Amino acid sequence: MGGSLGSPRVAFMTDTTTLLTKTERDGTQAPERDRFWQRIAQELAGAIGRGVYLPGERLPSEHVLAQQFGVHRHTIRRSLADLGQRGLVRSTQGLGTFVEAFAVDLVLGRRTRHQQSLVQAGVRGGLRVLQSKVADADEDQARALTLGLGQPLLWLLTLGEGEGHALHVSERCFPLPRFVRLADGVRESGSITLALAAHGVEDYLRHESRISARLPSAEVAQMLEQPANRPVLLVTSLNVDTAGQPIEFARTWFAGDRVTLTVNHED
Repeated sequence: MGGSLGSPRVAFMTDTTTLLTKTERDGTQAPERDRFWQRIAQELAGAIGRGVYLPGERLPSEHVLAQQFGVHRHTIRRSLADLGQRGLVRSTQGLGTFVEAFAVDLVLGRRTRHQQSLVQAGVRGGLRVLQSKVADADEDQARALTLGLGQPLLWLLTLGEGEGHALHVSERCFPLPRFVRLADGVRESGSITLALAAHGVEDYLRHESRISARLPSAEVAQMLEQPANRPVLLVTSLNVDTAGQPIEFARTWFAGDRVTLTVNHED
């Protein structure tokens, strides 16, 4: 279940490994008027996440939504198409647009935190520590955290939940002795960010993330409460402090039928 780190590149595919880095900023900013559909899509996604529109429920018609938001129907159509690409809704010709079974759009960005991502999606949830231990760094962990092979590190197994659903399971590794009390901090606060702040890390950045689709192990499938033959999204990530020092190496398995990942280059 491991992954290796490679040269920086930005891309996203569902069937091959990709890499997001903090250094690339391609493209130009869209005109303000072109962002209306994005704002509407985000508002609708938040409403779905909060349960305003329940799974299986039909959304208001394009005409009604256009009147509600004060825009043309083609803008609404573009917003709904975006929600469909995220897996949040499905459109059936002649019947309308319906909310899919529970689904949430989570953001991967330079500074996006778990709680912040849930808030943006309009979902209530948190992070739980399932296991913690001192482990010997394997080759991938040692390389990412600039440790010696076999050097001790803090290993956490965490479960991220939203609205009572399991969203992701993570193996998170932190260098020792710098983060020796981190597990207790995460248990108390339910937040990696708050626990890191208690260790003097007030801010940190996502240095890179590799995204791939694969079948989960039986253990991961059980924790995610899904069949083992249903694919998950595996994100292998590295976070660094503001001085560029590696502080966290993680492998996170996201439930593929409940989570859509949006890569944000601007946060």
